[in-house]
Amino acid sequence: VVTRDDVEESLKATWQYVKDKEQLLEDLNSQIEETEQRFKVKQTERDYWLEYKNVGSKVEAEKILNLTKDIKEVKDDFHRASEYYRKALKALKEENDRLVERHMKLSMEQAPENAVRYLDKHSRREIQENEWLKEEVKMYQKEVSDLKASVQLLEEENIYLVTKLIDSRLQNLRV
Repeated sequence: VVTRDDVEESLKATWQYVKDKEQLLEDLNSQIEETEQRFKVKQTERDYWLEYKNVGSKVEAEKILNLTKDIKEVKDDFHRASEYYRKALKALKEENDRLVERHMKLSMEQAPENAVRYLDKHSRREIQENEWLKEEVKMYQKEVSDLKASVQLLEEENIYLVTKLIDSRLQNLRV
């Protein structure tokens, strides 16, 4: 038996879960923004060093290559992180939808029980009698279909016997 307080606690827990997941999403978005800022800084450094390279410094060319590698690594990290966060967000949304759906289904299943529990004795008795009558109707419908099948078989047998009788009388008349 689930009480209204249980349902409300379940709803509150689900709501808190959703809020926690939204906070996690906000944290993930801030991490993505921070990674984008780092990417922009590295891009600026790369541009600076490319300009310096074009001036002709061979010593600094090594630094430029290293920074280019760093930028590539940051880009790769950014893409991996953003893909991970996208997948995590999708999984969180699916989990949240599944939990909400399950909770709604549970609430819908418990609603009739809760409604019956708050009815007076007379109404509950009527519901029980209605259920009993439904079962009785099913039994009588089955009995009726069985009787119909028996009647049909008897009619077919009767027709056969009448036909046989008529045929034998015709035979006697011919003789």
